[in-house]
Amino acid sequence: MDKRLIEAVELFEDVMVFGTERVLKNVKADVWQEYSLEQIQVLKLISKNGPLTAGIIADLQGVHKSAISNRLKKLEDKDLIEIVKSEEDQRTKLVDLTDAGLNVLKESDQAVYAYIHNLFSNHVKDDELDNFLIMFRKIKSILKLEGERE
Repeated sequence: MDKRLIEAVELFEDVMVFGTERVLKNVKADVWQEYSLEQIQVLKLISKNGPLTAGIIADLQGVHKSAISNRLKKLEDKDLIEIVKSEEDQRTKLVDLTDAGLNVLKESDQAVYAYIHNLFSNHVKDDELDNFLIMFRKIKSILKLEGERE
């Protein structure tokens, strides 16, 4: 196997692990004190994908449906999500964001963006950021295409 690909995978894993740890440790936002990372991720998944079933959310987070049920109950109790019936199949229940859920997600995103901006502002040049975006758009496209084939 190509050594560059092995190094790329290892670097990607390192960035995911250490980057997540650093962000979680250093981002200061009130919503991060009130809600767990997993709850914020649920809101993010719904925001990016539209209303989802609990089963799909569980799959996307890589956890059992019982773990999602607990998360959804807490988010619903705080009026951040609502359970709605699917227009295509009235038996299917979908999880959707409320306006309060959107506001929590915006607050979380703004705190993360501000932290990353401050972290990178003196270390990453514009052309490097452009190259990063090109590569990650390509990786996203490849992963999305593969996911559709499964």
